Amino acid sequence: MYQFTEDCLVGIEEIDNEHRTLFQMINEAFDLLSDRSNAPMVLKTLLPRLKEYAATHFAHEEAYMEKINDPELSRQKKEHAAFTEKVNSYHPDSVTEENAFATAEEILTFLVRWLYGHILGSDIMIGKMTAPETNTFTFTEKYMVGIDLIDNEHRRLFEIIADVDKVIHAELLHDKYDEIMRLLGELKDYTEFHFNDEEALMERIHYPNLDFQRRAHSAFIERLVEINLSELDDMDDNQQEYLLELMAYLQNWLINHILKADKLIGEYQKTLDS
Repeated sequence: MYQFTEDCLVGIEEIDNEHRTLFQMINEAFDLLSDRSNAPMVLKTLLPRLKEYAATHFAHEEAYMEKINDPELSRQKKEHAAFTEKVNSYHPDSVTEENAFATAEEILTFLVRWLYGHILGSDIMIGKMTAPETNTFTFTEKYMVGIDLIDNEHRRLFEIIADVDKVIHAELLHDKYDEIMRLLGELKDYTEFHFNDEEALMERIHYPNLDFQRRAHSAFIERLVEINLSELDDMDDNQQEYLLELMAYLQNWLINHILKADKLIGEYQKTLDS
């Protein structure tokens, strides 16, 4: 059973309800698949229903983002299109009795992994993107979870993001974009290092929400890997805007994750210490 937990809530009722329904449909399909003989039926009935509902949900989500002028809309559309293309690549009519179960299991596994990653890496930021201000790059007490290892590494992440922001605003800096790429590479490497440390700590203390944290971490790392500043050559006057939106995403995602997820690790650790 794949749980739709509070950690997956984006705070927009329509979107949250539709995500909840998608999880219910996927779980229904997995339940039926516990009997292998149901595989052809899952492929020929439930999968088309799920595809249709996902398309409706994407349309609603994109309309909402367009209404609020969300800067992440174009990327959302790309992710939705890639999902649709992947799902449409499966053809139930070509399925045989011998490969029906393996095909159904493969599709459903892809669906649930994509859904978790998309919600935690993209949807969680709908309506939360704000332009970074200088003082927000400072690691303050409100971001502390109460565990030295995590707090010190979060502080370093804030410092790297602040360094990237300084370079973005340094108009006269030579090889500006090379330096941005170097810092983003440092950010990716340190983020992976931090996530590994954080997950190891959660394993040691038997933190109950470790699986969710792993999915959220994976979604953020994938976004960092996707960053390709070579695209800036085609943006002309929009280069600075793109970079500012990128920094807003990175900073806002990190803040949201610390306040909504990592704080709970500190609260759990306090129950162990008491």
